[in-house]
Amino acid sequence: MEDVIIYTDGACSGNPGKGGWGAILMYGDIKKEISGGMANTTNNQMELTAPIEALKLLKRPCNVKIYSDSAYLVNTFKQGWLENWKKNGWKTADKKSVKNKELWIEIDKFMQIHKIEWIKVKGHSDNIYNNRCDELAVNAIKKL
Repeated sequence: MEDVIIYTDGACSGNPGKGGWGAILMYGDIKKEISGGMANTTNNQMELTAPIEALKLLKRPCNVKIYSDSAYLVNTFKQGWLENWKKNGWKTADKKSVKNKELWIEIDKFMQIHKIEWIKVKGHSDNIYNNRCDELAVNAIKKL
């Protein structure tokens, strides 16, 4: 399986409000930047949309490292929340419906295809790829 590195970020102007996402996919010497936005969304929805859109571009099963500054996204996998939500009929530990369920289901489908490692990076610091993803997300909002 090929190794792919993906950096992602989401942004929102107002929460909810106009939102954007950005991602950078790296495979060998190839680097691809993608981004998009929605007129009425939340920051968390954009944080989830970025890896979904990046993973859609992979043509075959890969070993994927996804870097994100979203604790919401990364902790869902590091803390086993997704598996618990699925076992509990998409309910949280306090019996509330899981927010953004459709997006989590889509990410889970990719988890069945690819070997994905989720890595938390510090946002708005010295990581050039994370900063570039933020820039892509913010620029996507400006285009709305």
